[in-house]
Amino acid sequence: MNRIKTLSKAYEEATVIPYDLNSKFVMMSDCHRGIGNWGDNFLANQHLFWAALNYYYEGGFTYIELGDGDELWENRNMKEIIQLHSNAFWLMAEFYNENRLYMLYGNHDKEKKNERLFSRNCTEYYCETRKEVCPLFPSMKVYEGLILEDEDNGNRIFLTHGNQGDFINDSAWRLGRFLVRYFWRVLELWGIRDPTRAGKNYNKKNKIEKRLMKWTEDEDKMLIAGHTHRPSFPKVGEPMYFNDGSCVHPRCITSIEIEKGEISLVKWSMMTRQDRSLYVEREVLEGPVKIDDFFKGREQK
Repeated sequence: MNRIKTLSKAYEEATVIPYDLNSKFVMMSDCHRGIGNWGDNFLANQHLFWAALNYYYEGGFTYIELGDGDELWENRNMKEIIQLHSNAFWLMAEFYNENRLYMLYGNHDKEKKNERLFSRNCTEYYCETRKEVCPLFPSMKVYEGLILEDEDNGNRIFLTHGNQGDFINDSAWRLGRFLVRYFWRVLELWGIRDPTRAGKNYNKKNKIEKRLMKWTEDEDKMLIAGHTHRPSFPKVGEPMYFNDGSCVHPRCITSIEIEKGEISLVKWSMMTRQDRSLYVEREVLEGPVKIDDFFKGREQK
């Protein structure tokens, strides 16, 4: 199937979530949570993720994870990932209990598409604090795509991981998993970068982003994706392609927020006060811009 058509197919099959001016959403992706070894790219930023997710939980946001939340190409055991990063999963479970969590799968955690496998691994987990088995995500469905639809004017925002524009990470994802699991993972432990990953290959990034941008322009749609690890926030009148970046940037994580009908690109990083104490800072990189302005800018072209 044509790579762009796979994106359109994901859009056509996406679940619709209504939103209005009172809605609050935050999108993050590409956490690549692992098992705590040298190949766990999430490990260095886990404290930033925890601080950011606490902020969004306390602020009443709905958390939408846009794929590749867990590194299931390098690691076979989802339960081991949950146990190692149990604090993050505990907080995500709090979102889930309040109907404020949506999870999408990407290429590195496409196994979550299998409902039986996901249920077997993610229904419950052992909480070290309580010393008992606790519910995690019972009855949860993991999506390929979601659509946020404005209840007032019908404007739609398509959310997906974005690997649909990348052959080795879409149609041939099993081959990509095989290469990573049995070849590049070993080399990564020795410091050699995996060229199959869009997040570590600038040529692949450019090609994928051009395809995603072309889709938004041809289909006249607003798209928020991840996959490339490169944040993107267009100007009004440009193709409406947004990217939330990743949680494995060196020294920071990025997210996209929607609040009061406005959209922003945000960075979370560790900073130092004058007394040399550390704190986590939230910095708005782009926006906030009214979502409606992007659609009006499109109509005026």
